[in-house]
Amino acid sequence: MKRNRAGAAASRICGGFRIASGVRIYTVNSLLKGGTVMAEVSRTAIEQAIQRWTEPFLGMDLLTAGAVERIVTEDRRVRILLRLGFPVGRYQVQLRAGLVDVVTAALPGIEVTVEVGWRVTSRAVQVKLKPLANVRNIIAVASAKGGVGKSTVAANLALALADEGARVGVLDADIYGPSQPRMMGVAGRRPESPDGKSITPLENYGVQVMSIGFLIEEEAPMVWRGPMVTQALTQLLNDTRWQDLDYLVVDLPPGTGDIQLTLAQRVPVSGAVVVTTPQEIATLDARKGIRMFQKVRVPVLGVLENMSIHTCSQCGHAEHIFGEGGGKRLAEEEGVVLIGALPLDGRIREQADNGRPSVVAEPDGRVAELYRQAALRTAAQLSKLAAAPSSPFPQIVVED
Repeated sequence: MKRNRAGAAASRICGGFRIASGVRIYTVNSLLKGGTVMAEVSRTAIEQAIQRWTEPFLGMDLLTAGAVERIVTEDRRVRILLRLGFPVGRYQVQLRAGLVDVVTAALPGIEVTVEVGWRVTSRAVQVKLKPLANVRNIIAVASAKGGVGKSTVAANLALALADEGARVGVLDADIYGPSQPRMMGVAGRRPESPDGKSITPLENYGVQVMSIGFLIEEEAPMVWRGPMVTQALTQLLNDTRWQDLDYLVVDLPPGTGDIQLTLAQRVPVSGAVVVTTPQEIATLDARKGIRMFQKVRVPVLGVLENMSIHTCSQCGHAEHIFGEGGGKRLAEEEGVVLIGALPLDGRIREQADNGRPSVVAEPDGRVAELYRQAALRTAAQLSKLAAAPSSPFPQIVVED
């Protein structure tokens, strides 16, 4: 791009930004292809400086990740424009600081500013399926073994994603034992049906929620056979009036049976998170869950280790009650990411039972921060997957 020579007062529009005269602009392509608008050493220095910092949730530098949308320089000032594929509403402050620090350290005397934007787009799903109209991505939260805290994890991941600025929903797919109504603080409420055919999801803490638990008494048992359960899941998903979601978190029941098979065959899932506890008996079952998703061509975004360590509230002694490092070993052996490790803490259980999960009960607490990190890593891993293909057919518009 040539420099504007029309005078100091002139300006121009580039990609929605007004650029004053005397400003040099570099797209990612010009940086990589060796553009000549900037001295070679400076151009190389900016590129190398950015590549020195590994963004912790993407696991790579921002240039390699394709997150650097534009670089603008003027004299000794550098402005870096980022565009990420996952929500960073809270995290962007830390993100800007990290990149500014590494660039200014590499280029002393340079004034660096970083502007951050993000946009969530649909990722590819199983063959012959396509994303739902009002849901960009479905994330399945699963565990092949019961009692590992999967529902609590699902609720807090959804709330953490919403806290970062995403539009999020939760679908409680545990037909036999729905727990999301109580955890999300909407137990006892009933959803409305504006047309007698579809259902409007309930909403709390900025998250849309749907569960079979809204349609039955909380203590009523679901004495249903497999076909009825799978039909209920399909209807809950398709007949709910989801409103422009970036992510729909599906809380699956434990196991690898009818519900999981229905999800793989009929529901367009972008990725899955497998929850386990550290002990070997749990990781053995979690491995089956990973293999199941791989077999049905659903990407496994990572493993989340729950109840990893317990710290005594009285003396502060830390102990690995259920063993140590099982989730990490499982992730390494299966070639997936360890999304996070959550502690065994009585407050997590109490907060979920009271309808205020940790992310909203103690938003500035250590547990909430761990959940946010796990949510960011989940969304970042999803953003690295292939985008959903566009329709091969042209859109035909008939005008008067």
